[in-house]
Amino acid sequence: MKSFRLEELEAERAAGGGAYLRFLHERNMSVGLYALDAGEPDPQQPHRQDEVYFVASGRASVTVGEETTHVARGSVVYVPAGVAHKFHHISEDLRVLVVFSPPEG
Repeated sequence: MKSFRLEELEAERAAGGGAYLRFLHERNMSVGLYALDAGEPDPQQPHRQDEVYFVASGRASVTVGEETTHVARGSVVYVPAGVAHKFHHISEDLRVLVVFSPPEG
């Protein structure tokens, strides 16, 4: 079994200085923690994998393709492979668990 604590993942991500920390990589999926602070732009580009976002904390809007919705703690968003997507109007520091399938990288 592999088990993780969000607080420890956030500390590891912050210590590494990046917005993204991949903490699990398996044959059929990978999982990471993505962090964007309030007001910060989201630089990501479309990915070759399907993605599921689970918002652990924060508030923002997200646009996937032509659709936009507000997200907050507990929100889950699916992004199909190859579709443009961005978080924006980040009003509270955003911490998002990201599941890629197949695994990224």
